Amino acid sequence: MVNGQLSKLWDHFEEGIMISLLCGMAVVMIVQVFCRYALGMSLSWSEEITRYMFIWSAFMSVSLCTKLTISIRIDAIIRLFSKKGRALVKIFNLTVEFAFFAYIIPYAWHYLMTTIESGQVSPACGIPMYYVQSAPFICFTLCCIRILERWFLQWHNFLHNTEYRNWKELHYSEGVGC
Repeated sequence: MVNGQLSKLWDHFEEGIMISLLCGMAVVMIVQVFCRYALGMSLSWSEEITRYMFIWSAFMSVSLCTKLTISIRIDAIIRLFSKKGRALVKIFNLTVEFAFFAYIIPYAWHYLMTTIESGQVSPACGIPMYYVQSAPFICFTLCCIRILERWFLQWHNFLHNTEYRNWKELHYSEGVGC
């Protein structure tokens, strides 16, 4: 039971965070509009908070797109290959993606550490800037994890001459999730 709940939470991790951030942005902007037009006063912190939530949602969307395999690609060419050939092309693509994110993670870490050492805080709210600057490091690390999940699935597809798009599909076909 707990394992199933954790699995479901992990499956929808990025979506949950992005929904929370987008709802938070909407609420902050509604409060700002209300304060400005109904009360005749403007909030000094609303734009800053909304900007930081937007930054986090932008980086989180990279991980979500990686997880959902939403990217620009030419499926017509890939469809010319057999199932094993398609799996190999996808494995190659995922390896290149993983190498890219693994390459930039240390730079994101260095950027985060520099921000922590500087002690910089946001001007309107006084929030430590490392909360905002941690978005690239955390989200690129999530991308690597999501790519590895897909990479192992494609190896399974290659070895078993199958074409599953996600692990849930594989488990249902084996009767595990029924």
